Amino acid sequence: MRRREIGSTGLDLSVIGFGCGGNAGLMVRGEPAEQTRMVARALELGVNYFDNAPDYGAGRAEEALGRALKEIGARPYLNSKVEIRARDLDDVAAHVVRSAEESLKRLQVDRLDVFQIHNGPSLRDPGLSGEVYTQLQIERFFGPKGAIEGLERLRRAGKIRFAGFICRGGDGPDVVRLMDTGVFSIVNVPYTLLNPTAGAAKPPGLTVKKDFGAVIAHGRARAVGAAIYSPLAGGYLTDDALRGEARHPLARGPREAPQISERYRHMAQQVSFLARENGHTLAQAAYRFILDHPGVTTALGGFSSLEQLEDIAAIGEAAPLREDERQRLQALWERDFAV
Repeated sequence: MRRREIGSTGLDLSVIGFGCGGNAGLMVRGEPAEQTRMVARALELGVNYFDNAPDYGAGRAEEALGRALKEIGARPYLNSKVEIRARDLDDVAAHVVRSAEESLKRLQVDRLDVFQIHNGPSLRDPGLSGEVYTQLQIERFFGPKGAIEGLERLRRAGKIRFAGFICRGGDGPDVVRLMDTGVFSIVNVPYTLLNPTAGAAKPPGLTVKKDFGAVIAHGRARAVGAAIYSPLAGGYLTDDALRGEARHPLARGPREAPQISERYRHMAQQVSFLARENGHTLAQAAYRFILDHPGVTTALGGFSSLEQLEDIAAIGEAAPLREDERQRLQALWERDFAV
């Protein structure tokens, strides 16, 4: 499998990463033996980057990955994150440090290769309450009790190598501001056939729920890598979804209202020519599109089964998109996926 360096860090990541989140469900709700089998097979296929977070099953995904890697005797590149909630705002730096140390224990390692802020930056105060952590006011990244101070403490202590954060959409200028600090080496961001705005300016005519502000290109200019999460647009970019079949038992079901789900299925059908005309599954076509962008470091797969893992791993050496395919996609976006 191909590898790409995160910016100028010297970390060469497999272009397909292993996402441990709850959407696929394996590392949160799967059986331990199957978790270990899947992790071992991923390593055999060349996957060397595993993306995790405390929020994935309230620490269960980290514990599962740590146990599996210990059984296998492997040490790939490991990422985890910190979720900053309302109760942590008095001293964000201290919470960042505590969270990383707890993740290290669950993963059974002494150092994380990448550690990320799981909140996206926001110019305005997002009004955090309860368990919500989606965003963090950007000023709370700075200062003596800010998130960056916590990251620097961890780096000085040798507990993390590199830092990153999450882009949630509608926050392009704030994302660029954080990139410009030089503190961060990688950003996690969605970039899909249904919403390509993280990769380039929003095509005229395209309707999107969130505009991701071409942050992948901004990152590339600043030696900041991009890890793509939700590469299958929440599960809609699959052959099973096109056929209306149920998702894997471990996976979460659709969260959107029925009319939104129907639009996503229509959009997926419109881009499925990339699969039909190249002998690929729709999921493979979705990853091929992502990996065609030179600013993408890795695409984080959420795998519920061995079949899904092997299907996506096979696309790691796919040829770039042809010019005619690019033109057809651009035309689809500009007419907002109308037939």
